[in-house]
Amino acid sequence: MDSRLRTDPFGQDELSRDAFLGGRLVVAQPRAGYRAGIDPVLLAASVPAGPGDSLLDLGCGAGVAGLCVAARVSGLRLTGLEVQPAYADLARQNGAQNGVAFEVVTGDLTAMPEVLRQRQFDHVIANPPYFDRRASTAAQDPGRERAMGEAAPLSDWVAAAARRASPKGTVTFIQRAERLPDLLAAMAAHLGSLEVLPLIPRRGRAARLVLIRGRKGGRAALRLLDGWLLHAGAAHERDGENYTVATALVLREAAALPLAR
Repeated sequence: MDSRLRTDPFGQDELSRDAFLGGRLVVAQPRAGYRAGIDPVLLAASVPAGPGDSLLDLGCGAGVAGLCVAARVSGLRLTGLEVQPAYADLARQNGAQNGVAFEVVTGDLTAMPEVLRQRQFDHVIANPPYFDRRASTAAQDPGRERAMGEAAPLSDWVAAAARRASPKGTVTFIQRAERLPDLLAAMAAHLGSLEVLPLIPRRGRAARLVLIRGRKGGRAALRLLDGWLLHAGAAHERDGENYTVATALVLREAAALPLAR
């Protein structure tokens, strides 16, 4: 068993219960270990899903991204794949606690479980590990390290996602901007109609994260969209959040990002 996997179930004293989308969702997640921030919420807001569509969240963790899509899209058929048994159990519990039918499969995307191998989905999303550990330091917590430190290369994530996407289905990732060349190369090998949305921390600063989407069988040229501004002002000058009005609507009211339109 990979020592970076969290296998033992989380005890109640190890968990916090955190509100997302202005309280539309309340999600249990570990106090120590990988904790979801705004990244999976932004990923969810970029999915062009409609009522009754099917969605697969690769590496779903505690389930925040998929559950955020389900909160915005009625009748979503939601499935998650998670390699860490403890996090997979947590995602199932979070689905039940929020009244969402959430099928969570425990398994590794590089050895796709049989229950998913013959299925395809209208949309596939992923928030893969951000850090190539050949050039960064590993986290001490095993669960956090598996979530943040790259075990399988991005190309494997993209290939797995593309195989699970139905014809004309979408594949959407969020990733650090420095990894965009790797993502573009991998997606161009399997998908078309690529669109990139830079996520800009503040006016005048470089994007740190990007959202990128491709379509199975798409033929349109690459589109680089106008960057999405996360925070208002040139600097954080007061206590508390200072998201732009548009970003606050995404984070608090389940509004969609341009990629979802």
